[in-house]
Amino acid sequence: MYVDGNLGGSIDGTGGADLNVLAEQVGTAERIGYDGIWSTEVSRDPFLPLLLAADRSTSLQLGTGVAVAFARSPMTMATVANDLNTFSQGRFVLGLGSQIQPHITRRFSMPWSAPADRMREYIHALQAIWHSWQTGDKLDFRGDHYQHTLMTPMFSPAANPFGPPPVMVAAVGPKMTTVAAEAADGLLVHGFTTARYLREVTLPTVEKGLVATGRTRGDFTTSYPGLIATGAEERDFNEALARVRHQIAFYGATPAYRAVLELHGWSELHTELHRLSKAGDWDAMTGLIDDEVLGTFAVVGEPKDVGRDIIRRFDGLIDRFTLYTPYPLDEATRAEIVEGIRCESRGA
Repeated sequence: MYVDGNLGGSIDGTGGADLNVLAEQVGTAERIGYDGIWSTEVSRDPFLPLLLAADRSTSLQLGTGVAVAFARSPMTMATVANDLNTFSQGRFVLGLGSQIQPHITRRFSMPWSAPADRMREYIHALQAIWHSWQTGDKLDFRGDHYQHTLMTPMFSPAANPFGPPPVMVAAVGPKMTTVAAEAADGLLVHGFTTARYLREVTLPTVEKGLVATGRTRGDFTTSYPGLIATGAEERDFNEALARVRHQIAFYGATPAYRAVLELHGWSELHTELHRLSKAGDWDAMTGLIDDEVLGTFAVVGEPKDVGRDIIRRFDGLIDRFTLYTPYPLDEATRAEIVEGIRCESRGA
């Protein structure tokens, strides 16, 4: 763990449509020493920033973390993913998420059903489409939710010299984690996940799924965006603490993530956070995240110590680590953390 190819950052297409800013973020990622970058789907398309990144960098791995699967048909997703893997010369990773029902039905105006079963079929549909393109075999996928039975030569791209991209699935609960382990190439662990939850819940579920499909951990990648609270100056550090507490409170109020708090004996915390979220009292919610909760969900400390603590907490649990900082963190501090992780992993 924590060798080349396993440290990640992000580029942000959500804050503005400035291509120069995106290009600079790619350059910054390379200077910091990241091995890969993620683009997410919030208020902008997750794929377009990665096309620019593929042009500006010849080494960074590129991934969506995540693209909303159920907002698109498998054919649409298969096409854009195939293109990005071609343009990046095999450096693209398709990270998929299900989103929640109100967004799928009311924002995207798309159908909803049990998400784990639908995601499993969605991945199989992608694989069937890519197989048809790679081999020329007839496309004949028939599922409960998706049917893809037409692929004429005019609409079939040439076989991708880099093959289809790996598919990773975002999951917290056991059902979607099982889908990831049985049908996908990797798992995108949610940032609201602790080392204990990984060890006692997530990874045992992954192991069962891999055994069921005749695979091992060597065939599967776990990627984790770890919350970090740090800063080079006291003012910056205090802002980081406040923002990370707020982020933990936001996630902790979500019913889908209650199980993580329950494992640590904090069920009542979830109940109160959920109640306050309904009232819109975000300040009170943030105030409920004490130092124990903060230190359980985030690596907290000076930049020079963060790398060591990341290794201590997650070594042997995950394959890829992405710095998750929901606050401004300067390039020099990020580079110091990345170098600390590398030195610690080498035993330097």
